[in-house]
Amino acid sequence: MDKTKATIIRSIETKTFMDGHELCREFVRTPKMWLGTSTLHPGQRGNIDPGHSKSVEVFYLCKGHILLFDEQEYYELFAGDAIFIPESLPHTLINIGEEMAVLVWAGAPGE
Repeated sequence: MDKTKATIIRSIETKTFMDGHELCREFVRTPKMWLGTSTLHPGQRGNIDPGHSKSVEVFYLCKGHILLFDEQEYYELFAGDAIFIPESLPHTLINIGEEMAVLVWAGAPGE
């Protein structure tokens, strides 16, 4: 990626991987930040992310209805909601809605 000008990243160019039933696409990963998306079908759950020891994350729910579980508490999110994840907090996503859930996630600094 050329760091001196704006760059379009097409979804077909992303790093794509499964995290349990969660389909993830990582669009950007630099030493300063990362950005990606996750999709979950109704009733599906992603794997537990152990958290990031030196980074925070933010999830924004574009579509759907999910629970985020941090191994102690459940947080219910609806489309248009965001949640801040502090350093080292384990978390997993569970689609409790009746449609595909689509999330955007970002973290900083990059790890």
